[in-house]
Amino acid sequence: METIAAISTAPGLGGIGIIRITGDKAFEILLKMFKSTKVKKIEDIVPNTIIYGKIYDDSRMVDEVLVSFFKSPNSYTKEDLVEINTHGGSIVMKEILDLVLRNGTILAQPGEFTKRAFLNGRIDLTKVESIATILNAKSEEELRISGELLQGKLYNKVVNIKEKLMDILMHLEVNIDYPEYDTEEKDKEEIVETISKILSELKKFESTFDVGSKIKDGIKVSIIGRPNAGKSSLLNNLLNKERAIVTEIEGTTRDSIEEDLNINGINIKIIDTAGIRETDEKVEKIGIERAITIAEKSDLIIAIFDISKPFNENDRKILDIISKKESLILLNKYDLVEDIELPEEIKNTGKEYIYTSMLEKKGTEDVIEWITKKTESLKINKNNDIIIIHERQKKVITDVIEMIEQILKDLEIIPIDMVSENIRDVINKINELTGENVKEEVLNEIFKNFCLGK
Repeated sequence: METIAAISTAPGLGGIGIIRITGDKAFEILLKMFKSTKVKKIEDIVPNTIIYGKIYDDSRMVDEVLVSFFKSPNSYTKEDLVEINTHGGSIVMKEILDLVLRNGTILAQPGEFTKRAFLNGRIDLTKVESIATILNAKSEEELRISGELLQGKLYNKVVNIKEKLMDILMHLEVNIDYPEYDTEEKDKEEIVETISKILSELKKFESTFDVGSKIKDGIKVSIIGRPNAGKSSLLNNLLNKERAIVTEIEGTTRDSIEEDLNINGINIKIIDTAGIRETDEKVEKIGIERAITIAEKSDLIIAIFDISKPFNENDRKILDIISKKESLILLNKYDLVEDIELPEEIKNTGKEYIYTSMLEKKGTEDVIEWITKKTESLKINKNNDIIIIHERQKKVITDVIEMIEQILKDLEIIPIDMVSENIRDVINKINELTGENVKEEVLNEIFKNFCLGK
């Protein structure tokens, strides 16, 4: 494979910047521009060392650097690899990268360093996906789960399941191909029991995806209410910044505004929506329809009611929206009311409610506490369970479950030796999880979301 290079640190100013080179000619190309008293030729390179030197473009010094050397196969990619630690200015990093490219490397594609680590057998596909999630993690919980998967927990479980199926397959094929040998057969009952246990374990994995996907993609919390009920003020108070426009004019928010918020180690997607009311105004009407759709698809709803105004049909429509969803009711602007009388319709919902004043920022902590309570159940990994957080992994597991269920049905009506090919198909499908059997387009889809230099 070609020797590749890329800047591995984020764009912008920083204390250091890193240019990474990997491939058969990594050391040779580096030494064309790197001058050091300790490393003058490839034979001088000691693996896993950092050497001080200078990068030159012909006779002109570009920068003082520290270079890390990793020799194959003991590197991230299992190839010869060097990392040039330069000063963190974007111009100097670009100049050094251009110099590296001119001397015989090609620019790496997004995720190509990790792709080489996978293709060279250093990591499996479950670890690749974990690395991608770690790079893009928006919460402590997502980071923690990804870290556990990076340690190989899913891989080890998959290998264990595959070994059990291979054991069954081996015994079936021995008795098919060599019936003259007096080999102890695994009877049908034992095989059915083993396969049933595997099925149960896979279903347990599959069931974690609902939680895992929420941890990865974030919990959607929509804020709904009549115009000027205090929705945008709540969003601003939760974010502790002026994100949404707040005025006394009704209908200011015409479209949804979505922001990420970290609560209790979980990524929360807070969505401010258009005020719900009867209107003939075309743009506002579209915004209201979108608000209702967002609320219906949310995991949690915060419904705000302006108790300084009479309860009306718009409020009843909002109660109808939240009736079948996990919801919190905010009775806002209580500071404007002397005698508070809670409407019977709200009392009868059975929903939890709190009195708030978004203007005085009272009640925001109660909202955060409610979200915290509702998301606490997502932290189900206290027993060190594996959680599936990637759609691809879940799909493969679902396919395997369906295949195994079919095998168990077949075993009710056909001889045991006739399912060996089906078991082989299951093993091949399981190999898609770890990448031993994966299509090129699947790999491209996974790696396209990586950054350059990783």
